[in-house]
Amino acid sequence: MRIGVMGDTHGDMNAIRRAVAAVGSVGIWLHTGDFCRDARMLSVLTGEPVTVVSGNCDGRSSEAKPDEFLEVQGYRIWLTHGHRHDVKYGLSDLENWARRYEADIVVYGHTHQPYNAIVNGILFFNPGSASEPRRGKNRTCGVLTVSPEKSGVNPQLICIC
Repeated sequence: MRIGVMGDTHGDMNAIRRAVAAVGSVGIWLHTGDFCRDARMLSVLTGEPVTVVSGNCDGRSSEAKPDEFLEVQGYRIWLTHGHRHDVKYGLSDLENWARRYEADIVVYGHTHQPYNAIVNGILFFNPGSASEPRRGKNRTCGVLTVSPEKSGVNPQLICIC
């Protein structure tokens, strides 16, 4: 199963369109927040289900939850924006919570910088920002290709320059 991942879109509909075109066909989309309402546009554009979380720019009245958990092909995926776990200063808090939640994959945003690494057996995947990259990085999104029965995950970051 291919899972499209984007976040930190901040209302930039052109960036969302470019990301959708770059990623291609997927079975589901994950949006890491910061303008979680952009998930509605993403759903309309693709016709695919979208799971979204709220970010620090979404306000307290956001219709999205701060965390979502999905089970895909035997993998437990934790989707969060990351601001409540200080991801700009490292992944230690995120890793601690991932262990408590028994997550195999953590998908997060907030830093506006792509990240893709396995840390102590957990895949941490940040698609970066589709609209406002930081520190000289390109606009990015991502794809997680998840194989059945936990036989493999292929994370891919995609430049949408």
